[in-house]
Amino acid sequence: MRKYKYETVAGIFLVIGLVCVAYMTVRLGKVSFLGDNSYVLHARFTTVSGLRVGNPVRMFGLEVGRIGKLGLDQKDQMALVELRLNKDIKIYGDAVASIKSSGLIGDRFISIDPGGADEILKPGATIVQTQPPLDIEELVGKYAFGDVKKKDEP
Repeated sequence: MRKYKYETVAGIFLVIGLVCVAYMTVRLGKVSFLGDNSYVLHARFTTVSGLRVGNPVRMFGLEVGRIGKLGLDQKDQMALVELRLNKDIKIYGDAVASIKSSGLIGDRFISIDPGGADEILKPGATIVQTQPPLDIEELVGKYAFGDVKKKDEP
Protein backbone atom coordinates (compact mmCIF):
# COMPACT_ATOMS: atom_id res chain seq x y z
CA MET A 1 0.00 0.00 0.00
CA ARG A 2 2.88 2.34 0.81
CA LYS A 3 4.18 1.88 -2.77
CA TYR A 4 1.00 3.34 -4.28
CA LYS A 5 1.06 6.26 -1.84
CA TYR A 6 4.47 7.46 -3.15
CA GLU A 7 3.40 6.98 -6.77
CA THR A 8 0.22 8.97 -6.15
CA VAL A 9 2.13 11.85 -4.54
CA ALA A 10 4.65 11.84 -7.40
CA GLY A 11 1.81 11.82 -9.94
CA ILE A 12 0.10 14.77 -8.25
CA PHE A 13 3.34 16.79 -8.29
CA LEU A 14 3.85 15.90 -11.96
CA VAL A 15 0.34 17.06 -12.88
CA ILE A 16 0.77 20.31 -10.89
CA GLY A 17 4.11 20.92 -12.65
CA LEU A 18 2.60 20.34 -16.10
CA VAL A 19 -0.29 22.70 -15.32
CA CYS A 20 2.19 25.39 -14.20
CA VAL A 21 4.28 24.97 -17.37
CA ALA A 22 1.15 25.16 -19.55
CA TYR A 23 -0.05 28.28 -17.72
CA MET A 24 3.31 30.04 -18.09
CA THR A 25 3.50 29.10 -21.77
CA VAL A 26 0.10 30.63 -22.46
CA ARG A 27 0.76 33.66 -20.27
CA LEU A 28 4.24 34.49 -21.59
CA GLY A 29 3.38 33.56 -25.17
CA LYS A 30 0.38 35.90 -25.09
CA VAL A 31 -1.86 33.16 -26.46
CA SER A 32 -5.60 33.74 -26.21
CA PHE A 33 -8.12 30.90 -26.21
CA LEU A 34 -11.30 32.88 -25.60
CA GLY A 35 -11.00 35.28 -28.52
CA ASP A 36 -8.62 37.89 -29.74
CA ASN A 37 -8.69 41.20 -27.92
CA SER A 38 -7.14 43.13 -30.82
CA TYR A 39 -7.84 44.59 -34.24
CA VAL A 40 -5.69 45.02 -37.35
CA LEU A 41 -4.38 48.16 -39.02
CA HIS A 42 -1.83 48.31 -41.84
CA ALA A 43 1.08 50.63 -42.57
CA ARG A 44 3.28 50.91 -45.68
CA PHE A 45 6.99 51.73 -45.36
CA THR A 46 9.81 52.17 -47.86
CA THR A 47 11.93 49.84 -45.73
CA VAL A 48 11.32 47.72 -42.65
CA SER A 49 14.90 46.67 -41.94
CA GLY A 50 15.27 45.27 -38.44
CA LEU A 51 11.55 44.74 -37.85
CA ARG A 52 10.29 41.27 -36.98
CA VAL A 53 6.92 39.68 -36.40
CA GLY A 54 6.05 40.03 -32.73
CA ASN A 55 7.95 43.27 -32.14
CA PRO A 56 5.99 45.81 -30.08
CA VAL A 57 3.84 48.67 -31.30
CA ARG A 58 4.07 51.60 -28.90
CA MET A 59 2.17 54.80 -28.39
CA PHE A 60 3.39 57.44 -25.91
CA GLY A 61 6.02 54.91 -24.77
CA LEU A 62 3.44 52.27 -23.80
CA GLU A 63 2.97 48.97 -25.62
CA VAL A 64 -0.41 48.98 -27.36
CA GLY A 65 0.03 46.05 -29.72
CA ARG A 66 2.35 43.81 -31.72
CA ILE A 67 3.47 43.42 -35.31
CA GLY A 68 1.38 40.67 -36.89
CA LYS A 69 2.83 40.16 -40.37
CA LEU A 70 5.42 41.63 -42.67
CA GLY A 71 4.81 41.53 -46.39
CA LEU A 72 5.36 43.22 -49.71
CA ASP A 73 2.84 45.37 -51.54
CA GLN A 74 3.74 44.61 -55.17
CA LYS A 75 1.38 47.26 -56.56
CA ASP A 76 2.90 50.20 -54.66
CA GLN A 77 6.40 48.65 -54.32
CA MET A 78 6.46 49.11 -50.55
CA ALA A 79 6.75 46.96 -47.45
CA LEU A 80 3.41 46.25 -45.78
CA VAL A 81 3.21 45.83 -42.00
CA GLU A 82 0.20 44.41 -40.17
CA LEU A 83 -0.30 46.01 -36.76
CA ARG A 84 -2.36 44.13 -34.17
CA LEU A 85 -3.56 46.77 -31.72
CA ASN A 86 -5.52 46.42 -28.48
CA LYS A 87 -9.26 46.97 -29.03
CA ASP A 88 -9.45 49.95 -26.68
CA ILE A 89 -6.81 51.95 -28.62
CA LYS A 90 -8.16 54.63 -30.99
CA ILE A 91 -6.06 55.69 -33.99
CA TYR A 92 -7.16 58.70 -36.04
CA GLY A 93 -6.91 59.32 -39.78
CA ASP A 94 -3.91 61.64 -39.51
CA ALA A 95 -1.83 59.23 -37.42
CA VAL A 96 1.89 58.80 -38.12
CA ALA A 97 3.65 55.44 -37.79
CA SER A 98 7.43 55.45 -37.53
CA ILE A 99 10.02 52.74 -37.04
CA LYS A 100 12.21 53.41 -34.00
CA SER A 101 15.01 51.57 -32.25
CA SER A 102 15.45 50.75 -28.58
CA GLY A 103 18.86 52.31 -28.02
CA LEU A 104 21.65 52.42 -30.59
CA ILE A 105 21.60 48.75 -31.54
CA GLY A 106 18.41 47.59 -29.86
CA ASP A 107 15.34 45.91 -31.27
CA ARG A 108 13.12 47.87 -33.60
CA PHE A 109 9.52 48.77 -32.83
CA ILE A 110 6.79 50.86 -34.38
CA SER A 111 5.86 54.09 -32.65
CA ILE A 112 2.46 55.58 -33.42
CA ASP A 113 1.48 59.21 -33.02
CA PRO A 114 -2.31 58.71 -32.87
CA GLY A 115 -3.24 62.02 -34.48
CA GLY A 116 -6.33 64.02 -33.64
CA ALA A 117 -8.52 64.23 -36.74
CA ASP A 118 -12.25 63.67 -36.61
CA GLU A 119 -12.13 60.29 -38.34
CA ILE A 120 -11.11 57.16 -36.39
CA LEU A 121 -9.45 54.46 -38.49
CA LYS A 122 -11.61 51.35 -38.80
CA PRO A 123 -10.16 47.81 -38.50
CA GLY A 124 -8.33 46.87 -41.68
CA ALA A 125 -7.57 50.51 -42.61
CA THR A 126 -4.10 51.76 -43.55
CA ILE A 127 -2.04 54.40 -41.77
CA VAL A 128 -0.99 56.65 -44.66
CA GLN A 129 1.76 58.73 -43.05
CA THR A 130 4.84 56.66 -42.17
CA GLN A 131 8.51 57.29 -41.47
CA PRO A 132 11.16 54.65 -42.23
CA PRO A 133 13.91 53.83 -39.71
CA LEU A 134 17.02 55.96 -39.39
CA ASP A 135 19.94 54.00 -40.81
CA ILE A 136 22.73 54.42 -38.24
CA GLU A 137 25.23 52.41 -40.32
CA GLU A 138 24.77 54.74 -43.30
CA LEU A 139 25.26 57.83 -41.14
CA VAL A 140 28.40 56.42 -39.51
CA GLY A 141 29.73 55.44 -42.96
CA LYS A 142 29.16 58.94 -44.32
CA TYR A 143 30.86 60.51 -41.31
CA ALA A 144 33.81 58.09 -41.41
CA PHE A 145 34.48 58.59 -45.12
CA GLY A 146 33.98 62.36 -45.17
CA ASP A 147 30.64 62.56 -47.00
CA VAL A 148 29.13 64.72 -44.26
CA LYS A 149 29.52 68.44 -45.03
CA LYS A 150 30.22 70.93 -42.27
CA LYS A 151 27.88 73.90 -41.90
CA ASP A 152 30.50 76.54 -42.71
CA GLU A 153 31.56 74.77 -45.95
CA PRO A 154 29.89 75.94 -49.20
